Amino acid sequence: MQQLRNRMLSFFENLWPAEHKTLVFGEGRTEQPPIMLIGEAPGEQETLQRRPFVGKAGKNLDGFLAAVGLERPEIYISNVVKIRPTKVSPKGSVSNRPPNREELMLFTPWLYEEILLAQPRRIVTLGNVALKALMGRDAVIGEYHGRSVTAEITHGGRTQRFEVFPLYHPASIIYNRALTEVYAEDLHRLRQMLDGVN
Repeated sequence: MQQLRNRMLSFFENLWPAEHKTLVFGEGRTEQPPIMLIGEAPGEQETLQRRPFVGKAGKNLDGFLAAVGLERPEIYISNVVKIRPTKVSPKGSVSNRPPNREELMLFTPWLYEEILLAQPRRIVTLGNVALKALMGRDAVIGEYHGRSVTAEITHGGRTQRFEVFPLYHPASIIYNRALTEVYAEDLHRLRQMLDGVN
């Protein structure tokens, strides 16, 4: 995994030679983790600390881990896009934005290589961006959440199938409180799958 990070760092330093872009790499158990958790992109705190899922996202992660009965070092955590996508308001303040098509096209092959290296037993995607990166542009979280599906990952001449369990993004619950119960039920179903309960 370190070799992949070094290659990625070299590639992106050459891509933006006049502009500094902070890469936020995945972290955690790199060899066959029970879960590889994939989010959308790092936010402000992730970029400052150079770690995925810290700050508010870290609190969401803590809730997720408690619900499924795992600890952070046991899983591998990453994002589809490894830089913070930002926009600047007319007043000059910087905020997060969804990754654009160019960013997704640039980073998705790196995500595939990351998956093939880690060989997770199960992939959990958070929200539409991560789901679409694995299942295609037509995939919609409302149709996929809370059930196990299979993704075919092809990269570098290799093709492999992985079990994927899509979840709503925890941030979506803040904006749509009606999803709170749905998200809790999906986590319960995931916990049962991890515990081997049918």
